[in-house]
Amino acid sequence: MAVSGFTLGTCILLLHISYVANYPNGKVTQSCHGMIPEHGHSPQSVPVHDISVSQMTFRPGDQIEVILSGHPFKGFLLEARNAEDLNGPPVGSFMLIDSEVSQLLTCEDIQFSASDCGNKKFCIRSPLNCDPEKEASCVFLSFTRDDQSVMVEMSGPSKGYLSFALSHDQWMGDDDAYLCIQEDQTVYIQPSHLMGRSHPVMDSRDTLEDMAWRLADGVMQCSFRRNITLPGVKNRFDLNTSYYIFLADGAANDGRIYKHFQQPLITYEKYDVTDSPKNIGGSHSVLLLKVHGALMFVAWMTTVSIGVLVARFFKPVWSKAFFLGKAAWFQVHRMLMFTTTALTCIAFVMPFIYRGGWSRHAGYHPYLGCIVMTLAVLQPLLAVFRPPLHDPRRQMFNWTHWSMGTAARIIAVAAMFLGMDLPGLNLPDSRKTYAMIGFVAWHVGTEIVLEVHAYRLSRKVEILDDDRIQILQSFTAAETEGHAFKKAVLAIYVCGNVTFLIVFLSAISHL
Repeated sequence: MAVSGFTLGTCILLLHISYVANYPNGKVTQSCHGMIPEHGHSPQSVPVHDISVSQMTFRPGDQIEVILSGHPFKGFLLEARNAEDLNGPPVGSFMLIDSEVSQLLTCEDIQFSASDCGNKKFCIRSPLNCDPEKEASCVFLSFTRDDQSVMVEMSGPSKGYLSFALSHDQWMGDDDAYLCIQEDQTVYIQPSHLMGRSHPVMDSRDTLEDMAWRLADGVMQCSFRRNITLPGVKNRFDLNTSYYIFLADGAANDGRIYKHFQQPLITYEKYDVTDSPKNIGGSHSVLLLKVHGALMFVAWMTTVSIGVLVARFFKPVWSKAFFLGKAAWFQVHRMLMFTTTALTCIAFVMPFIYRGGWSRHAGYHPYLGCIVMTLAVLQPLLAVFRPPLHDPRRQMFNWTHWSMGTAARIIAVAAMFLGMDLPGLNLPDSRKTYAMIGFVAWHVGTEIVLEVHAYRLSRKVEILDDDRIQILQSFTAAETEGHAFKKAVLAIYVCGNVTFLIVFLSAISHL
């Protein structure tokens, strides 16, 4: 009977066991649409809990406190819906009061998606083709046209603020800008306009509709709708016109924004966001500034460096007359130095073209650049008045020429070190400084090797036997050996120089 009783009890227990689906982490994303927990049981027919709100009317951007009360419960799911469209997607965003007792849930309907980029949406992303649903570092901006209005969505790391601006040119100023600013656990969506490079001037939010935002997992998302044209509204551009688009982010404290972390992402050309959908990227560095940096690097780390080595160490190696009765070393030296001057002059004007004048935000870099430019022009002019070889003034010329050239090289290197850290060029990371140091060390090391070799060669000739024929034979052999060594060192130096140059130019071209 004991066994039978146990068997009967077991059967009764099994009859009361049913399948239950649980979600220990609370992420019931399956319930986003129908609001049904889907635990495997039918919902209660009569609500036993109450939901109350702090106010029944509101304006876009207002905060409303929601209170859930009633019998003790294990979990809950709250969504805000449009009262006129209860089957529509969730609207607005929630802010947690106590993250220990509740959490935010990401539903598909309110998560920005890049799946329609190029089909229904005009999208700008940094890095190009990044996915805002999977990559927290993805900065995403999209425009979706809907009849006479445009829906704007923006997403990126929640470090303080995200912003974009519409501009007639690639220079900040007189632009139509929009910001999503995080303050505590709230995001304020704010239209503004830019006057030069000063702090944005905040404008009325009356031109924006359907504003929404979300903060979760270190990502800030915000969206709004505005009409394509806003007649009579000052500082708001018509959206059916082509503009350069700026995308930037930075720090914010107590609602006040600070300068963006890096140069804004700027589209390569003007776009009409209401036209056919596209999927585009941009660059954090303007083409003119890229070319400026590349030409200066070629001039002062390649052509001038090789030209100096040729003039200093290769006079006996390439002493034969070449063109117009001049020695080969002199022709090579002159060609490289004229190339340096020409590249410097071309590169020098590019920042002025881009800035439209003098830049007050580039530190000492432009001042050093002007000194380098002056010396680069004076050097070939001075060379034109070079005295003959045995003229008493020749030694003064040699020292002056060497001093000005050395000063120009040192100042140019200092200017390049400062220029690499400017936001306009926006080189990838701190390793650029070490690469530049390596390049300088490579050149200095090559000069030291050639200087030591020249010294040892001269000492070798001095200690030769007094016999005239022995001296002549030994000197000829030593000279031949020295020439071969110099040529080998120069070949290795040029190869290393070109390698550094390719790496640098590759880093600039990918910005």
